[in-house]
Amino acid sequence: MISLKKYLEMEVREPQADEADPIELLAATLESYRSVLLAMGKSGVQAYPTLGSDLQRNLANAANRLADQITPPLVKESGNQVTHQLQQWGDRTSEYFKAKTTEVKELLIVLARTAESVGERDQRYTDHFAQFTSRLQTISNLEDLTQVRASLVQQATELKTHVDRMKEDSHKLVAQLQSEVSTYEAKLKEVEELALRDALTGLANRRYVEEHMDLRITRQRAFCVVMLDLNRLKHVNDKYGHLAGDNLLQQFSQELRSGLRSSDMVGRWGGDEFILVMDCDLAGAKIQIERLRKWVFGEYTIRPGKGTGEVKVDVDASVGLTQWQPGETIQEIIERADADMYRQKELARKQK
Repeated sequence: MISLKKYLEMEVREPQADEADPIELLAATLESYRSVLLAMGKSGVQAYPTLGSDLQRNLANAANRLADQITPPLVKESGNQVTHQLQQWGDRTSEYFKAKTTEVKELLIVLARTAESVGERDQRYTDHFAQFTSRLQTISNLEDLTQVRASLVQQATELKTHVDRMKEDSHKLVAQLQSEVSTYEAKLKEVEELALRDALTGLANRRYVEEHMDLRITRQRAFCVVMLDLNRLKHVNDKYGHLAGDNLLQQFSQELRSGLRSSDMVGRWGGDEFILVMDCDLAGAKIQIERLRKWVFGEYTIRPGKGTGEVKVDVDASVGLTQWQPGETIQEIIERADADMYRQKELARKQK
């Protein structure tokens, strides 16, 4: 009672003119926090496009969740998720660049050894010819013609032997260089291929898909774009863990790739979204989508982790479809396919 009386007798103090309104301060803080999340996602894509697209999407989702009603648990959960995403991105990026550094070191060692072998061979034959010249000078001082002739024949034989060895060594060196160049080209091709593939699923990444679409647009070749948003992946991650979610993405990617024609391209757009570039018109694309619904969507078996049994989950996806129109940019057709996908997702949600 005493405390309540003191509270009632307290003088209500209005905020001073130079003091910040707590509500406005909170709103500004949240807006700054959301902006920082979006900026970090964009920087992740610039630093490493292959893994950065996932980071950007996940951070954007975290920022969007803070745009509506805010609660302390939601803010705490957002902070934990952002910390996890940054840690995961950092670990994968570190592993990637360590691997690339090792490959570059191996190539430099190969080149250094080749240069060293060339130098050793040249030095060896330089010594041989120096000795040969010295012996010729000695022969020129001889008085006995028979001895001079015999010495010249011997030196000519040795000279021919050295020349033959040089020729043989040159063939070996050329063959060695050709082999090392082939190895170097194979490694470069492998590195380039990895740069165009999604690290988790092995599908084409966003950069590769955009290059493919840009080539089609340049050649004015008609095509359709299909956006697939895998449903309930978040539920699998939350219930069984991210390793189970990654396993589901890998299985779905393999089925999706095997269900398409060789002339079509499938890529991972980011997170749980996939993109198909189909070599056909709208009618043909609809037929292909129905085939995917039948053969790719359905029941999948995942193993959450070591020591756990198998779990069966039903998998489907929201599908957005559009056909490229002459004069349309990559961004414009992607936006139309993305909008159609979200319309289909909303319709499915309302029908439940």
